[in-house]
Amino acid sequence: MTDLANKTPAELQVIISEAKAQLEAIQRSKHKEVIAKIKELAESIGVTVDIHEEKARKATGGIVPAKYRNPNDSTKTWTGRGMTPKWLQALIAEGRNKDEFLIS
Repeated sequence: MTDLANKTPAELQVIISEAKAQLEAIQRSKHKEVIAKIKELAESIGVTVDIHEEKARKATGGIVPAKYRNPNDSTKTWTGRGMTPKWLQALIAEGRNKDEFLIS
């Protein structure tokens, strides 16, 4: 076993990266083995199996479309996330309902 106490931070990062890569390779291999075993067992009883694997989704960081529009200034919109903008707070304070400003 490697003596980790005497390693530099850079050396430890290399070890961590290599360990992660090795772990992922082992997990992929095990995954393939399990899928093959499932298909083999299904075939042994005369059943066909179609396995649909869901890929992990990455956050895209995409733009959230606007949900509300200021009736007095159409350039001002709000997604409905985060703090309510002042223009909408003022309209609500006047007794208006925020649903009036939904973008269709």
